[in-house]
Amino acid sequence: MAEDDKVDKAEAPKGKSKMLILIIAAVVVLGGGVGGYFFLFAPKKDKAEHVEAEKKVTAFLDIKDMMIGMSPDTAQPTIGGARMMKLHVALEIADGKELPSIQALQPRIEDIFQVYLREMRPVDLQGSAAILRLKEELLHRVNLAVQPKKIDAVLIKELLIQ
Repeated sequence: MAEDDKVDKAEAPKGKSKMLILIIAAVVVLGGGVGGYFFLFAPKKDKAEHVEAEKKVTAFLDIKDMMIGMSPDTAQPTIGGARMMKLHVALEIADGKELPSIQALQPRIEDIFQVYLREMRPVDLQGSAAILRLKEELLHRVNLAVQPKKIDAVLIKELLIQ
């Protein structure tokens, strides 16, 4: 009976190792099948997206310099008259093909900017957070003016307050 125990114990590790080898082989075969699928079929989708991304070229539209008289700051009255703001912005357009149609709307864009900026006070533009709010507000207003087209960003090229 001692010899039978030795034989069973010797066969047990061989059976476990065979099972382990089968499991590893199954994982390798499945992994290779999934990898092969992505290798053969995924690049076609990536190429189509890449071609579409090449078609859309970012364009920039410069808005002419604006000199705007600002609202007086009632908390800090200025000595010597009203404050002036000089602003030069560019509009970022993701699809350059839309540039001519947005250029045609430039007078409307300038009007919307002028009306909004005329109500600004010097206090409203203090600090970097205020400049970010200004950019967001200008972006919102310009997108209303050019609907259904879309402007992606308003870039401030120059901002001077005197």
